[in-house]
Amino acid sequence: MPMFDNGDVHLYYEEHGEGFPILLLAPGGMRSSGPIWGTAAPWNPIDQLSGQYRVIVMDQRNAGRSSAPIRATDSWPVYIQDQLALLDHLGIEKCHLAGMCIGGPYIMGIIEAAPERVASAVIFQTIGLDDNRHAFHEMFDSWAKELKANRPDVKDADLESFKNAMYGGDFLFNVSREFVSKVQTPLLVLMGNDLHHPEVSSRELADLAPNATLIERWKQPEDQPAAKEAVEKFLAEHTP
Repeated sequence: MPMFDNGDVHLYYEEHGEGFPILLLAPGGMRSSGPIWGTAAPWNPIDQLSGQYRVIVMDQRNAGRSSAPIRATDSWPVYIQDQLALLDHLGIEKCHLAGMCIGGPYIMGIIEAAPERVASAVIFQTIGLDDNRHAFHEMFDSWAKELKANRPDVKDADLESFKNAMYGGDFLFNVSREFVSKVQTPLLVLMGNDLHHPEVSSRELADLAPNATLIERWKQPEDQPAAKEAVEKFLAEHTP
């Protein structure tokens, strides 16, 4: 079982295929882990892309088979540190990113921290704030309840601080509109259209980022072939 141990953080990951690397950042909110690609996405990008690329799939800390301590100071940066540390562990200096749901903020966080390491990014229905903060708090609380059942070391006060740090912001929660307006990384944004993935968040991200392209229709069976082709063409165009 491929496990990357980074101090007291233990990250499960898998690799599929060969070629220029792509780091996949799965949907699922706080439960973001590799298997969710097979159930929550209209198609599985692992299957789609592993024939041409080195696809790295990871379980985020305290999701799936990965684990880490819970601290009151935890927030988006600890996840970004994990993701970059895994790339370092695998000897990857530059890669594509592809993420869905919570993968949207993860991608923008990586670009903010290390833009030189990202060739391009595909963002499937990013989460974002649109009169829906309660939904993210409920999602976090559900995950925390499951975690606490098996982790007597986890403290309620630490979880509450963690939750507010994760979902207390606006826009995409972890980056500002001003930052996004200066991002030069090529982005392909596939639009969201539900409570956790508001249409307005995808549109605003695509409008603000100078080198972003928005795909509005991609989920329905009749739209998937063209959307998949667009993803493949986008990645090919930006592969060094």
